[in-house]
Amino acid sequence: MTKDKGRVTLQDIAAATGVTVNTVSRALKNKEDISRETCERIQKVAREMGYVRNYIASSLRSGRTKTIAMVSGSLMNPYYAILCDLIQREAVRLGYGLMILCSQDDLDTEIRMVEMALSRQVDGLLITPCSFESPALGLLRSSGLPFVLLSRYLEGDLDDCVIFDDRQGGYLAGEHLIRHGHRDLGMLSFRHVVYSTRKRFEGFQQACLDLGLPTERIHYAGPESGPSPLEQAVQWIRQGVTGLFSFCDVEAWSLITQLEARGFFLGKDYSLVGFDNILGYMRFPKPICSVDCPLQEEAFTAIDLLRRRIHDPSLPPQQRILPVSLVCRNSCESVNAMNP
Repeated sequence: MTKDKGRVTLQDIAAATGVTVNTVSRALKNKEDISRETCERIQKVAREMGYVRNYIASSLRSGRTKTIAMVSGSLMNPYYAILCDLIQREAVRLGYGLMILCSQDDLDTEIRMVEMALSRQVDGLLITPCSFESPALGLLRSSGLPFVLLSRYLEGDLDDCVIFDDRQGGYLAGEHLIRHGHRDLGMLSFRHVVYSTRKRFEGFQQACLDLGLPTERIHYAGPESGPSPLEQAVQWIRQGVTGLFSFCDVEAWSLITQLEARGFFLGKDYSLVGFDNILGYMRFPKPICSVDCPLQEEAFTAIDLLRRRIHDPSLPPQQRILPVSLVCRNSCESVNAMNP
């Protein structure tokens, strides 16, 4: 049962089913005042006729497009790819379309992506901003578009955000390495990430101090600290540092590969803990211990916050901090224990 020409309308479905246009409309929206049997019959006919809801017409009536945007870093990073996938599943479940835009962690690109989302009249936006000073955030605030920060917190409590307990994650990583026999530790970050880099190192450092390591045995290397993190890692290993904490799993695997090219091997010359637990979602050939971030919970919480903001812009800013845990895959074992 299909229509010969043009887009199938509610009037066409009403004529085919013998009910009113209003009944068709309410049945397609699963309204409770229409019986389940009637809803299913009308929906079956609509599918057979090839009906697709016209969201543009609906948005003109309601003032909403039932579309949200997500501005993330590069999808070549599995963290963002996994998060986008989970957010899309949750958005679709709630009846929203999702527009995915990539900033490539570049400020100019980020503001262009936000402008694109605004021009498409999305109902709200999720964003992982590149910087505390991102002009995209100023544009979002002045536009009045509801938005939520993902995995980022900007001091001042200006915006809704969903973050992981980065400080606790850093603490768990440092504690894990020390409990497995390491006494000289370093954290590596190949790029500075808003809020998270500082908090993860604070937690890492605090664990080392709490468990009795002197400050001279606690190291940090980032893009702003002199030698490249790779060169610093090589120097540390030569100087006797055995326990490394990588800012994230993607950087951890990159570090493993680059250190192997220099003649240093995981488990033989150093041990390693990452962050994000990407292996909880996809397989990589190098199992590593990692701080687990509940990405499914982040997706659910972020969309819940965004929907609340869409429906009530007067709400005070909400900050949700999600707990983390540590997954051990034995990349933490003491180098001395493995090589007596």
